[in-house]
Amino acid sequence: MKFTKPQDINSLASLLDCKVTGNLAQIVTGINEIHMVEVGDIVFVDHPKYYQKALESAASVVLIDQDVPCPTGKSLLIHSHPFDAFNFLITHFRAQIDAREAVVHPSTVIYPNVFIGKNVHIGAQCILYPGAYIADNTHIEDNVIIGPNSVIGFDAFYYKKKKDHYDRLISCGAVHIGSNVEIGAQCTIDRGVTGITRIGHGTKIDNQVHVGHDTQIGSNVLIAASCGISGCVEIENNATIWGQVGMASGVKVGKNATILGQSGVTKDVPEGTEYFGTPAGPAKHKFKELAFLRNQVNIER
Repeated sequence: MKFTKPQDINSLASLLDCKVTGNLAQIVTGINEIHMVEVGDIVFVDHPKYYQKALESAASVVLIDQDVPCPTGKSLLIHSHPFDAFNFLITHFRAQIDAREAVVHPSTVIYPNVFIGKNVHIGAQCILYPGAYIADNTHIEDNVIIGPNSVIGFDAFYYKKKKDHYDRLISCGAVHIGSNVEIGAQCTIDRGVTGITRIGHGTKIDNQVHVGHDTQIGSNVLIAASCGISGCVEIENNATIWGQVGMASGVKVGKNATILGQSGVTKDVPEGTEYFGTPAGPAKHKFKELAFLRNQVNIER
């Protein structure tokens, strides 16, 4: 999420009532979580395991729970509860963004019982079938089809475990759907936590597919029914993903790769390969493994 105007690091420290170290002249332009962070952003970290990743990221400011050495040119905001402080900043600055009525091209067909939120843009020649839910800050380009009862832009599934409950990280991101995309019935495309979930030009998504927050799907990707794609996944152009595939957070699927049905993807899939199984691996190897196991069973019988 980008601020409506740049913020001085000292004013943010005052707002959070916390200590600031490092570059005291830092200008901050936005807030982002670690997978989507850019120069000018604030990112938070509250576990030593992830300190180095946050400190070495592109973020200009790290909201952290310990006073550690600050990398050159960066700033640290030292707060006892960075997660809560991050949520506070999201709530504070999100309230300053103007909520504008949706802009829908007159050639687009909107069926009954479609909900369209604020700051939504829908291009030409789109079709939104009954029951579709288009949340705030969603951008849909031309010639897009959204199937019945699909939800575009609902909040990310992102929680922190506290002593006796879970706290949600407040979502303030968005969804961008490219032109000529088709999304089937009862799909869910979560918005980014602080960034943008993207569906590229020409991609086709079957029924009952879930796409997690901040996932980046390229152009002309084919995704069959009942796939579950976690947050922060990257799927490059022309990939094919068959039915009931599950993907772990943060994996990357290369261009022109194919993942066969009912596979569980836990690691990156190289460009142009065919993967299968759980955990997924090169399909030829997996088929040989299955053949070997069948032979072993037959021998034992």
